[in-house]
Amino acid sequence: MNASDDDARLDAWIDAHFDDEVRFLQALVRVPTDTPPGDNAPHAEATAALLEGFGFAVERHPVPDAIVREHGLTSITNLVVRRRYGAGPTIALNAHGDVVPPGEGWHHDPYGGEVDGGRIYGRAAAVSKSDFATYTFAVRALESLGATLAGGVELHFTYDEEFGGELGPGRLLAHGIVAPDLLIAAGFSYQVVTAHNGCLQLEVTVHGKMAHAAIPATGVDALQGAVEILNALYAQNEVYRGVTSQVAGITHPYLNVGTIEGGTHTNVVPGRVVFRLDRRMIPEEDPATVEATLRRVIAEAAARWPGIGVDVRRLLLARALKPLPGNAALVAALQRHGETVFGETIPESGTPLYTDVRLYGEAGVPAAIYGAGPRTVLESNAKRADEHLELEDLRRATKVVARTLRELLGGGDRR
Repeated sequence: MNASDDDARLDAWIDAHFDDEVRFLQALVRVPTDTPPGDNAPHAEATAALLEGFGFAVERHPVPDAIVREHGLTSITNLVVRRRYGAGPTIALNAHGDVVPPGEGWHHDPYGGEVDGGRIYGRAAAVSKSDFATYTFAVRALESLGATLAGGVELHFTYDEEFGGELGPGRLLAHGIVAPDLLIAAGFSYQVVTAHNGCLQLEVTVHGKMAHAAIPATGVDALQGAVEILNALYAQNEVYRGVTSQVAGITHPYLNVGTIEGGTHTNVVPGRVVFRLDRRMIPEEDPATVEATLRRVIAEAAARWPGIGVDVRRLLLARALKPLPGNAALVAALQRHGETVFGETIPESGTPLYTDVRLYGEAGVPAAIYGAGPRTVLESNAKRADEHLELEDLRRATKVVARTLRELLGGGDRR
């Protein structure tokens, strides 16, 4: 049989087993993985049991409790499945199971996995438990061919993307547990992403001196000092608008202050204010320069308010993802099969998000971000109420990934 015959057989297998794929995803959605608190080992165990039911040998790689607690989480067990078919490249498929808590405003049970109107609803239905299903069933479809393949596939299912990925892919790579030649990572169906923003997160603590509100001159108002600093930081956003990325899908750097807290009582001059900021970095920026500039802006603003002290602590440094030599065949295959299956052009682009994929990139693994999902994060309601996934996107993305694996691993001959 030729490649087109194999692709037709892959598609037919996925169609015949699609109800099973949906039930698999429903089972994953129904086990909460809110992060925080990040008690994600139970979900890993439930996932492992499902995978073992398909005949897969599942490696469980628990992260030591003390290390997990240091990172503000409760439990993490990363999963690795290795399917070796012959001599050749290893293609890893990575998705993360941890998610932000559901929040308010849901019309569907966030852990119900309810199917309604051709969509499945639930926290992580789109990002990215969906691609646990995409990748698992793509591998099962591939193996249904009974073809002689050159290489192998690995499933990497990890659990700390929301906290930076260092205990997920970062740990698997650093400890030599995995060392793939290529990577497909969780993404959406209508574009192949090969670059993304970096992210720097800082915690800024502004120290003043508490005083009774009736005699404020005896204190130093940390909140007013913080306002001076915040105004200086927000002014940077206007500067950033003049810095343009050359990567399609990425615009310019920007800064956001996500949390702020401080003070002790209404009638007390606040002696301490803490805020946290998120600085998105385009691929062309140097993270060290970005951080040094922010620290300078903060220090100069604090100096304009007498008596104020400032401590700055780095919370996260996620470097940008840049395309690596060696990803061309992977990207081309995803685009070609995507266009056939979806009936439209699937562009290569960047994204303003940051992902675990950067850790594979830093390890020298050429990567592409592709999976089940809509055209934009906004459409999926990811990290908002009523997160959902179009089931047809799941079905078709599974076909695209299965076809891509067959092409790259050379599935022409029958055993």
